[in-house]
Amino acid sequence: MPRTNPCANYRHAQHPKEFIVTAAISPSETLPEAVAAIARIPRAHFINGRFVISGSGRSPLVDPATGEPLDDVPNGTSATVDLAVQAAREAQRDWSRRTPADRAEVLNALADRIDAHAATFTAVEAINVGKPLSVAEVEVPLASDCLRFQAGSARAAQAPAAGQYVDGQLSFIKREPVGVVGAVAPWNYPLMMAVWKIAPAIAAGNTLVLKPSELTPLTTLLLMELSADIVPPGVVNVVLGTGTIVGEALSRHHGIDMVSLTGSVRSGRQVAAGAATTLKRVHLELGGKAPFVVFPDADVDAAVAALTVAGYWNTGQECGAAARVLCHESTVDEVVARLVARSEAIVVGGPADGADVEMGPLVSAAQRDRVAAAVDRARADGAAIQTGGVFLDRPGFFYAPTVVTDVRAGTAMAREEVFGPVISVETFRTESEAIAKANDVIYGLAASVWTADAGRAIRCIDQLDFGTVWVNSHLTLASEMPWGGFGASGYGRDNSTYALDDYTRTKHAMLAMGAEPR
Repeated sequence: MPRTNPCANYRHAQHPKEFIVTAAISPSETLPEAVAAIARIPRAHFINGRFVISGSGRSPLVDPATGEPLDDVPNGTSATVDLAVQAAREAQRDWSRRTPADRAEVLNALADRIDAHAATFTAVEAINVGKPLSVAEVEVPLASDCLRFQAGSARAAQAPAAGQYVDGQLSFIKREPVGVVGAVAPWNYPLMMAVWKIAPAIAAGNTLVLKPSELTPLTTLLLMELSADIVPPGVVNVVLGTGTIVGEALSRHHGIDMVSLTGSVRSGRQVAAGAATTLKRVHLELGGKAPFVVFPDADVDAAVAALTVAGYWNTGQECGAAARVLCHESTVDEVVARLVARSEAIVVGGPADGADVEMGPLVSAAQRDRVAAAVDRARADGAAIQTGGVFLDRPGFFYAPTVVTDVRAGTAMAREEVFGPVISVETFRTESEAIAKANDVIYGLAASVWTADAGRAIRCIDQLDFGTVWVNSHLTLASEMPWGGFGASGYGRDNSTYALDDYTRTKHAMLAMGAEPR
């Protein structure tokens, strides 16, 4: 796998050829800085513009590349959530009255601060999550770009034209913030996912109580430390802790008007159930099982190159990962042979193992064991493991890049998200069979189609039940375009102006114009 960044050219819909991204940061320069940064990051909740200690007990932080402890952070309770919600509600009155230009100024300043400390954010993220530096460095500019885009979109929010839709009555639409947003961010892209919550929420005039993953809170806390002089107190609050306590409290809290989660289907169901008790708005971005459909006229070189990147990017801990290949039976042998060769050539290691590392560990021992269990179940279901399928003999939570073939339709490997470095391969004979197999999952987040036939590409786009469908690329993102899915992948959209819509409410105002003067 080349150090190819599937997002580096996210403004250009190009074939994923050998886009080599030279690491802008060398481990020798950034890792010592990251260790120093990690040591100084406050291990506390961030409420009303300052770090506070509150809650019961602490959660350990573990280095995924070594299995050694990094430190620990406090666990918040419902009382901690109460403090954060109170701060957010008090701040929301002033923040919502600021002009879009004023709020945009804050968002742009926050983006500037991230860019100014990009090397530190990159290295801290790499250590906390176990990412190679070449992967972590992609996340940081995408986070600042999201802030800049939402700063602009808030200043250009659209509504239907004012007018007399009833004789003598002037109607117009007001776009208002929802209020206080409770947000839950995942562990796979901690900084970027936190920003995907923060940016549209505060751009629209809301305030926020954010819960980062208890496994990977460090870049979120670093962001709070570095932005305390930019974001007004109470506008963004962070409560640390577990989903079962803090996440549950956010979803049920009467002082929260909307809850937004990026996470598993199980977590999404729990949040939606909690939110139903107060009938608050819900925004969910959940799992995926992205089909990667290879037709016989596809550019096999380009497809396999992209597959190796998009399948193993972030160690496969990516909801849009190219996890499930559907390959025409006439080309499957060639695709599998090339995929296996590329998989076995991947350089696996931790952030400190050098700039040539392409894939890191799983985030935790529990996640590694879940991935291994999924592969073991595939074996039991009759699938063949062409490469990988084993733990790596080294400290940390490493699992070998894995290719699984002879996957039968309807089995767990064909339908359930693995969320690890595992690519499964199935075959099809006809276009209609490929579409049927691709749609035979509960998820509807993302898919890609590989073909030289424009007509076929358009037919597939029409028939695939996924929120994003790429043609001859995979895992290519743009802040201007929405990200979200159908079915068990949730509802609501991140990025784009559609995200701003999700974090606002519309109010219809109708004014009687009175009798025409004589």
